[in-house]
Amino acid sequence: MIPSPTYAPLLMRCGQSAAALRWDGRAGVWRWLDPLAGLLYSLAPDATQAQALRLQEHAAVMAPCASGRVLLGQGKRLGMVELPASAASATATATGRPLQAQVLATIDPAEPRTVISDGCNDRAGNFVFGSANIAADRRPIGSFYQFSQRYGLRRLALPTVATAAGIAFSADGTLMYFADATLGAIMRCRYDAERARVGDAQLFAQAGGAFGAHGGVLLVDSQDQVWSAHGPALCRHDASGAVRQMMVIGDQVLAGAAAGGLQLDQLLLIGADGGIFRVSLQSGQHGLTDCPFEDAPADAVMPAAGAVRREVRCEVR
Repeated sequence: MIPSPTYAPLLMRCGQSAAALRWDGRAGVWRWLDPLAGLLYSLAPDATQAQALRLQEHAAVMAPCASGRVLLGQGKRLGMVELPASAASATATATGRPLQAQVLATIDPAEPRTVISDGCNDRAGNFVFGSANIAADRRPIGSFYQFSQRYGLRRLALPTVATAAGIAFSADGTLMYFADATLGAIMRCRYDAERARVGDAQLFAQAGGAFGAHGGVLLVDSQDQVWSAHGPALCRHDASGAVRQMMVIGDQVLAGAAAGGLQLDQLLLIGADGGIFRVSLQSGQHGLTDCPFEDAPADAVMPAAGAVRREVRCEVR
């Protein structure tokens, strides 16, 4: 039986199209992107207004870094951007000179139909992401990758998808969740961060249809429960994939969700039209802090842009 939903109250509206909502534990803020306007937003747990930074190139994917920088997925490129040191300079940047990202890698440069579509850091500080086919044919030619400063870019041996989405990891980092947003099926597989190996891919839960343009949102809490977005609802699944809890933000599509706050006991939810919703988790429920991406010092040698160090293959059932 599906539980009765809890409705999250509207906190504010910000931008037109949100994506890649993450909690940055180092800075103590939620961050998300407006890929249409080219803005990177941040919001503190006690704030009533979000701050915006303007990017030189629009981005759809982001992840916090150990240095305080932000890793961005911008079309077919991964890049790194330095953030202003103060709130005052952040306000100026929103209307002034845009932030330019340093290019780290180019993804599948010979295939013009694909772009980076979703991603997050694994529990070891690597960035794991996927790509989407943006051409009219919508064929499943998107792939999943792991990127690190130590090994560069490594393709994960997972089935190809039309739109990679909903990437998340178990608390101990040994399980990876992922989805094809056009199908709505949430998959689960074994994951080895050091060797970039995956295996035993199996169906975890079925959304009952496609997630939609902003779907595939996944997060894992401290009890290893998986939360997934289905239209306007954020659903909590138990270990079998069954839905045990629901939060609803009205009639708009949910575009992002992330646990945050000092105790990781708040959920920030963002609708596709820019509506921001904040709700407290139930007693005893807590989120997990994203492990920051392990970015190398500025004088470290970076992997060559576009280079795939090796393709990891293993049996996937």
